[in-house]
Amino acid sequence: MKPVEELTFREALAELESIVSVLESNTLELEESLARYERGVVLLGSLQKRLGAAEQQVEVLMGELVAAPDDATQDTTLS
Repeated sequence: MKPVEELTFREALAELESIVSVLESNTLELEESLARYERGVVLLGSLQKRLGAAEQQVEVLMGELVAAPDDATQDTTLS
């Protein structure tokens, strides 16, 4: 089992889905269920962190696409 930091997003998501499936099947002993659950929590945290970083990157890129109006085109009159 690779360390979570070495997994790609897709690999981490696939492993998390596999863990959920096994836990839902109720076929593991308690100790193994707890170990898998713990790994799942770590995977989920990593995936959420990566998604958050991706969202920030998209927001930055979108902000670069929308140019701020300059003083010449911006309405500065008070209503």
